[in-house]
Amino acid sequence: MSASHAVLALVGAELAKTIDPRVAEMASAIAAQHGAASRAVLFYGSCLRESQLDGLMLDFYLIVSNYSAAYERRWLALANRLIPPNVFPFAHQGLSAKYAVLSEDDFARLCGPQADNVSVWARFAQPARLAWAADGAAREQAVAAVAQAGPTLLSLSLPGLAPDARTSAHAVFDHGFSMTYKAELRAERKGRAGSIIESAPEYYAALFEAAQADGQISPLAPVSPADAKIASRRWRRLQRRGKGLSVVRLIKASFTFAGGIEYLAWKINRHAGTQIVLRPWQRRHPLIAAIVLLPRLLASRAVG
Repeated sequence: MSASHAVLALVGAELAKTIDPRVAEMASAIAAQHGAASRAVLFYGSCLRESQLDGLMLDFYLIVSNYSAAYERRWLALANRLIPPNVFPFAHQGLSAKYAVLSEDDFARLCGPQADNVSVWARFAQPARLAWAADGAAREQAVAAVAQAGPTLLSLSLPGLAPDARTSAHAVFDHGFSMTYKAELRAERKGRAGSIIESAPEYYAALFEAAQADGQISPLAPVSPADAKIASRRWRRLQRRGKGLSVVRLIKASFTFAGGIEYLAWKINRHAGTQIVLRPWQRRHPLIAAIVLLPRLLASRAVG
């Protein structure tokens, strides 16, 4: 699936919208960390919808030309290549952030229907901003990659809905986002998908219409039982793969993300309403803490 004219135009305009100058400065500083390998920096997530950024953890994706060029340490390049992305903490002018690193090739692949997990296209089916780009070609590549994400979510969502719900942008996106939460260890409250859509209803409605105009989805087309079964199997594979990857990435982050265990606890408390307090030994041994904490979180239904 490749993005066509209407989706490209819509996504390109969304990515180009004005951002807080501090976010732009942070994006430029993130790019500088990886020198000439940096190609684009995307700002996404819940902080995109916030006007007060102090005290929040901003989310970025850094897109690089290739992993070998992005790192001085070969093991970091290998880790990024084998289990993408690598995630790092970052601070700039009083703001805190984390950024994930993907190559241009991996970013394009993981935004599209060929992806073996939902982690990238689920995020970029939502509004985002292109906060920094190395040049015009990097900007075009980033827009083209992001423009795959929405149609990917929509095409996977439609077969699982009743015929009368397939014509509703809200219903299709709500179903799609809800399914992606089941494909990751995501700490999200019930109704989270709906609140995401309600934060930018005009964008989701326009994306739904653009995907139809480009022929990427056909909400009125009948869905055969065989097609519905294929889609259901695809979601089950994504769920199995996604949950396994979430565990592996969590363990990897204990090595690559300083303070990763603190961030994990903060994220779960914020989204699931829990009151996890880390003990001193957990801070000293984040890898063991992550392994010990995970079963307790699953048992309490804080994630899953």
